[in-house]
Amino acid sequence: MASNPHNVIATVQRFALPLLAEARDYDPILNAIGQRRFVLIGEASHGTHEFYAIRAQITQRLIEEKGFTAVILEADWPDAYRVNRYVHGTTDDSNADDALGGFKRFPTWMWRNRDVVEFVEWLRARNTFLKRGRKAGFYGMDLYSLYTSIDEVLTYLDRVDPAAAKRARHRYACFERFEDDPQQYGYASSFDLSASCEDAAVAQLLDMVRSATKYQKIDGISAEDEHFYAEQNARLVSNAEEYYRTMFHGRVSSWNLRDQHMVETIDALMQHLDRSGEEHKAVIWAHNSHLGDARATDMGKQGEWNVGQLMREKYPNETFNIGFTTHTGFVTAASDWGGLVERKPVMPSIHGSYERVFHEVGIERFLLMLDRPDVIKSLGHPMLERAIGVIYLPETERYSHYFQASLANQFDAIIHVDHTKALEPLETSALWHHEEAETYPTGF
Repeated sequence: MASNPHNVIATVQRFALPLLAEARDYDPILNAIGQRRFVLIGEASHGTHEFYAIRAQITQRLIEEKGFTAVILEADWPDAYRVNRYVHGTTDDSNADDALGGFKRFPTWMWRNRDVVEFVEWLRARNTFLKRGRKAGFYGMDLYSLYTSIDEVLTYLDRVDPAAAKRARHRYACFERFEDDPQQYGYASSFDLSASCEDAAVAQLLDMVRSATKYQKIDGISAEDEHFYAEQNARLVSNAEEYYRTMFHGRVSSWNLRDQHMVETIDALMQHLDRSGEEHKAVIWAHNSHLGDARATDMGKQGEWNVGQLMREKYPNETFNIGFTTHTGFVTAASDWGGLVERKPVMPSIHGSYERVFHEVGIERFLLMLDRPDVIKSLGHPMLERAIGVIYLPETERYSHYFQASLANQFDAIIHVDHTKALEPLETSALWHHEEAETYPTGF
């Protein structure tokens, strides 16, 4: 049964809370979160300024007012951990721009952008005078950094156990013939079992786990952190090996492996932080498609799960999900994988979508809490919802960027910004600086 757009508009107009750029705009969210441990804050695109800026504002309040100590991103573990060292003051990086220098893989703008720089500098400044256990960290949970993580494991073992480093090099040599291209490895291993490095990756992970106590005795707490960092890199290599080996078998299996790895990383990190006996709390940043409950979308019908679903299932009373939507504006994205970064106009949302309904509400920015019975009833039936990743293809807008979802079951709160601006990358291109007219492809 589809939602009646007119009923949805009336309901949203009744319950929408306008965002007026005031300090207490997000009080309803903070109140609803209460003492929950995990707050998942999404984004409807990987290139929208307002999504990043508002997400940072909410996160700052969670850190300051509710004692959150971990920010976990849809980012590679080793690249984010370099930033973590910077915000903890244990690095030679002189500023946030330098600390974000590890993000070299496409799309660099996801984390190397002005909004993230501002947040990282805020985190560093806030941490400066706090005790170790109260400082907030910056962590990645993705698994694309197979070769970088191999290098990090070897660098760590070279320092603490040269003999173990030699064994690890022998195991990881299996990956060398693929020229640092994990997709090439995945293609080869999916059709030729002799090309698989699965056994080697698993053996190295088990070695790291078994040796934890020995290595941690070297230098107390800092050694625990460094071993945990290295062990997570070994776990990432093992999971990434499986991910790339299955990616040519279909989207569902590789998507599920990736999001399962993200949740495993969250769990491992929280257990590590909790080792002092104090329970820590985490904010998780990723795309709406990862954080909105997959069971409420087309994804779930196709057999996919995601971080939002897995976290709700594992921590049913400790998870709070926030999503974003927009009607039109500009977005930072590429036209194909590995392409140049562009500043693209976002087409006005199509009829029959949540975004169009929210536009017709007539409020430029608003917060909608999704726990009220009338809201659940009105927004509980499937409608179209837009998702823009790192690639935006307005020419195939309906097919490429819309899917069916039940918003009230997908998130606990939604923030709508009707007209949005493009995220500003630290490295731009002529295409990004080009002032495009706000016109759209015809023929839709």
